[in-house]
Amino acid sequence: MALALSLGRRGQGATWPNPAVGCVIVKNGRIVGRGWTAAGGRPHAEPIALAQAGTAARGATAYVTLEPCSHHGKTPPCCDALIAAGIARVVAPLEDVDARVSGQGFAMLRAAGIEVTTGILTSEAARDHAGFFMAREQGRPLVTLKLASSFDGRIATASGESQWITGPEARRLVHLQRAAHDAVMVGGGTARADDPSLTVRGLGIAQQPVRVVVSRRLDLPLLSTLARTAKEVPVWLIHGPDADPALREAWAGIGATLIEVRADGRMLDAGDILAKLGDAGLTRVFCEGGGALAASLLGADLVDQLIGFTAGLALGAEGRPSLSAMGIERLADAPRFKLCEARTVGNDLLHIWRRAEL
Repeated sequence: MALALSLGRRGQGATWPNPAVGCVIVKNGRIVGRGWTAAGGRPHAEPIALAQAGTAARGATAYVTLEPCSHHGKTPPCCDALIAAGIARVVAPLEDVDARVSGQGFAMLRAAGIEVTTGILTSEAARDHAGFFMAREQGRPLVTLKLASSFDGRIATASGESQWITGPEARRLVHLQRAAHDAVMVGGGTARADDPSLTVRGLGIAQQPVRVVVSRRLDLPLLSTLARTAKEVPVWLIHGPDADPALREAWAGIGATLIEVRADGRMLDAGDILAKLGDAGLTRVFCEGGGALAASLLGADLVDQLIGFTAGLALGAEGRPSLSAMGIERLADAPRFKLCEARTVGNDLLHIWRRAEL
């Protein structure tokens, strides 16, 4: 099952709106087939592994990281494929939360005489599928907030210089993290200041995340890197009701997708942003700031995982903080996360924090 989970993670960021599932088929103590959900969400992991196993699948055990699907969608049910192949036993950590499947896949397998075992590495599988589960149950994607800052929590000098606070090893790891998410999201201020490309580079990975920019008024440079490449890699612009119609038309004309959300005072409504992204099929979003967007998501209790890269330099109070004001007066009101990992990456410190329930 640990191998199946590791295979499933290879699909993270490429399978939305479907879950990233892994499958390993074992017979007589030997692996005869393996697979993971393909880019775009199909084929599913099970038929890929079954095709590799061929006739050796008869009487074998299939380790699958999520309950096999039992409904007809754009592909036939994976349960049908497992039954037809003569699989004798299916091992899966937990049920699918999708109402079209939930429990029905296991029932279908048992009715066909296949032994079903559940509860293996359940917490690990639940974490891997957390984005898919959130999209189905809460209507929003899982949000990872990444902050790269100085020792004293600054993301730039007073003049705005920010490249580079962290070293090349940390930046390479960020590209890997981008690749494991459906979308990379930044605020309009970051897009204007840094002219980012928000793509995965230097890793030989062709699949690119959707690039999301949150800008209430759409006051973004039309000669930016994002604008020039909007027809090559998707750019989604989240804007408010008061965005200039001429700017909407201009961005749509160069290939961007525009998504209007509610305004909450001077800011866009963070909950509505994520709801609209969930409606569009996203399950995992990697937010890279800036400070206003990050503070808005944290203040609305919509951040599920924090990834911090801390560099060994100090920029002082005049430097730009990693978070904008959040209006917190009591420690009890501050969002808290549990530390899950801490290690060095090059000359920087990586620390990962998650919600208690993840």
